[in-house]
Amino acid sequence: MAIYAIWNNKGGVGKSYLTFQLASEYARQNPNKRVLVVDLCPQANSSSMLLGGMTEGEERLTEIHSSQPRRTISGYIEDRIRSPYMSPNSGGGYVSNVSQHNDRIPSNVYLVVGDEQLEIQASRVTSATFPGPQDAWRVVHLWIRDLITDILDSWNNEDSCVFIDCNPSFSIYTELALSAADRLLIPFSADGSSKRAVKAVLSLVYGVRRHAGDPQSDYYLESTRYRMAFPDIYMYIGNRLTQMNSSSASAFKTVVNEIGDEIWGVWQSSPQEFCVHPNGSPTPNSKRSFKTMFQYEVNDANTASVVSGALGIPIASLTAGQKNVAGRSITVNQSQLDKQVPNITQLVQNIE
Repeated sequence: MAIYAIWNNKGGVGKSYLTFQLASEYARQNPNKRVLVVDLCPQANSSSMLLGGMTEGEERLTEIHSSQPRRTISGYIEDRIRSPYMSPNSGGGYVSNVSQHNDRIPSNVYLVVGDEQLEIQASRVTSATFPGPQDAWRVVHLWIRDLITDILDSWNNEDSCVFIDCNPSFSIYTELALSAADRLLIPFSADGSSKRAVKAVLSLVYGVRRHAGDPQSDYYLESTRYRMAFPDIYMYIGNRLTQMNSSSASAFKTVVNEIGDEIWGVWQSSPQEFCVHPNGSPTPNSKRSFKTMFQYEVNDANTASVVSGALGIPIASLTAGQKNVAGRSITVNQSQLDKQVPNITQLVQNIE
């Protein structure tokens, strides 16, 4: 069992879309495993897509948010605020089987539903890290790990895989997600701001200093103090990359390579921060073999990508033809599907 956090310190890189596609495709390829998605982003976009998309998914989200007790991530966080330093072992009560709401999703996908109330609760979560007991920071930062443990216990520890969709900002919930995760997937888009955001990931999580004397994040310092494990970098993923013609393809490739060079530099100085995969593979010994193992690219399927998320239909299950999206007829071309489906299929084959 592995726990993957999907995060970049930048909005708009498609991390929720990627979470939706990875979880659905992983479940399809591994029907005997349970797949859990923990939505820790207040926008709850991955929850919306999994539950049925822009119209049906949002309606189901509203129903779930309106129910009592609140079976969402915020319901669990409220439990933990009331019992910050001793787990109430209540996590198993906050998980939903997605196929009961959206029959286009494999029946082995489960979800801890995202919730906008996370924003309101954030200051109370932060305040629980002090004064409290001496190790209050460590205990609070293991809340999401406790949640996942509770759920796996309720499943009698059946073979599982977990994906955590993170808040793009480096919020307390991002810290909790990273403290729960074994492995980190870093999505990025091919632009300069993504390059800066990847640098921020390496600095905030792993303490990488760009210049001597640069301050390090409290998360890095406190995790080091309590000897808490950092998630291993598993992949950095160029997500929904657009390639219109040879010149734009060349420009995108240049930015992708620059981002790869940043992460290659971390590998050279701190290879222990990475997870060599699959199990048993030789350790990369050159930039080329490093990129072959850790760098992946997912092409943009254009209209098909939008329709997939809007209807809550995984891209690998989406068919060409006319689709009704919010009352409008939209055409999905097979050529669009052919751009992305093989990328998602291959990407998931490389997730253990």
